Amino acid sequence: MAASCILIVDSCCDLPFELVDRPQVELVRFPYFFGSEEHLDDMFHTADAKSFYGRMRAGEAPTTAQVSLVVLEETFRKCAASGRDSVYLSFSSGLSGSFDKALLIRDKVCAEYPDATIEVVDTHLASTGEALLIYEALRRHEQGAGAAELASWAREAQHFVNVFFMVDNLDALQRGGRIPASVAFAGSKLDVKPILMIPDDGTLSIKTIVRGRKKGLKTLAQLYRENAAPYQGASDVCVGNADCPDDMKRLEKLVAGDGDVHFVETSIGPVIGCHVGPDMVSLVFWGRDKRPASSVSERIAQRIRSNR
Repeated sequence: MAASCILIVDSCCDLPFELVDRPQVELVRFPYFFGSEEHLDDMFHTADAKSFYGRMRAGEAPTTAQVSLVVLEETFRKCAASGRDSVYLSFSSGLSGSFDKALLIRDKVCAEYPDATIEVVDTHLASTGEALLIYEALRRHEQGAGAAELASWAREAQHFVNVFFMVDNLDALQRGGRIPASVAFAGSKLDVKPILMIPDDGTLSIKTIVRGRKKGLKTLAQLYRENAAPYQGASDVCVGNADCPDDMKRLEKLVAGDGDVHFVETSIGPVIGCHVGPDMVSLVFWGRDKRPASSVSERIAQRIRSNR
């Protein structure tokens, strides 16, 4: 079945380039910098993960920026001019101001094209978490789901994407302002491996801290066993690595055990890599509803009241 709308994704989803390089899918590329060198994140289609992380291991500290207004406007205008509805599944507003930019540009373009429909969805996810949501969205897109249908599905499905990842140290996250300097300092002194998560608000938080990568991989697998559950038929598991593929394979073996698990493998791209550093390993799966219990209870109560 042919796609009925245009799906817009951004490079922060860290999917393999070949998965998004298809008809009726537009890729928004985020910028990153090594000093004055500006690059566009194309999911290592033209760059090389080993070279990128090699520069970080050698002491370089690349930086990132929000996606440019020009890039967003060109993308949205192209979609509007095509006459097709479109939907943009955006990098988390909890980690970047690019989502707010996208809303402003969407309104501007739609004022010029009154008949255009451009849905903009804050996924509250990033990297491998965003990848899992978009992987399923691509499947639905291929099956003919429209922009409104995809947007509605994504706004609900994002709450069931469970994201956990282990960083080798907290230095890169601290430099990027993602965690306090005091936390990074304490972590380096204790030589621990932090396990982080993306809660429902799309920010970052520390789930737990372990000693050693081997224990960290086992902890990630345990989190999968405790929280994984299919969502509307989707049960794929997304695993990512920042130039440490052997650890990713070890994690897959721990997760799969004797079972049959479909893994979607990703390489952590340069924009996310700037903030997590080399040797990050991530595990993302469909599982528990991440919303606070009070909000879930209220949502159920509202449904009951509406059905009376």
